[in-house]
Amino acid sequence: MTKAKRTAKKLHHIDRAMSETAAAERQSGPMRVLAAVNELSDQPPLIALSAATLAAGLVLRRPALTRGGARMLASHLLATAIKTAVKRSVDRTRPHSVDDGYDYRLEKGGSRSHHYSSFPSGHTAGAVAVARAAARTWPAHAPAAAVSATAVGAMQLPIGKHYAGDVIAGALIGYAAEAAVGAIEAAVLPAMTRRSAS
Repeated sequence: MTKAKRTAKKLHHIDRAMSETAAAERQSGPMRVLAAVNELSDQPPLIALSAATLAAGLVLRRPALTRGGARMLASHLLATAIKTAVKRSVDRTRPHSVDDGYDYRLEKGGSRSHHYSSFPSGHTAGAVAVARAAARTWPAHAPAAAVSATAVGAMQLPIGKHYAGDVIAGALIGYAAEAAVGAIEAAVLPAMTRRSAS
């Protein structure tokens, strides 16, 4: 076994042990409340928030609000597409599913079962993408957006939804998706502005 493989195996064991320890009390009352709160960061609520921001900007004729909503929505949709592609290529058993008796897997994907869709964290990917898009539009609120996205990622462990590695991967996907949307916007918006001015 190569040094890189040994290191990866060691990190994998640490990831599992840390995450399973964090989820030891997932059936407790406070963790059940946290799991319910966590659903506010799922795809439908984040899409609704982004679309409502975009719609409010259009109705109120506020360009910054419109841009912010469009950025949030585009970043979330791209993060979701990337996350979905990765989930379909990797089967990893969720911590709560292992606790419920499912065999632990980390292998090439194929299953469409919720129990084997731990990698990466979609909640984290979406939350980071939307938070970064909002921060790009309203820099004064960047700290609050960062805290919110970090909280979404952090709560995945104690409620047994994800391993730490899943959360990190989700955060990277959200970050990359928003950066890609920002780069596209920076390339396209000036050209559109010049064309409409002429």
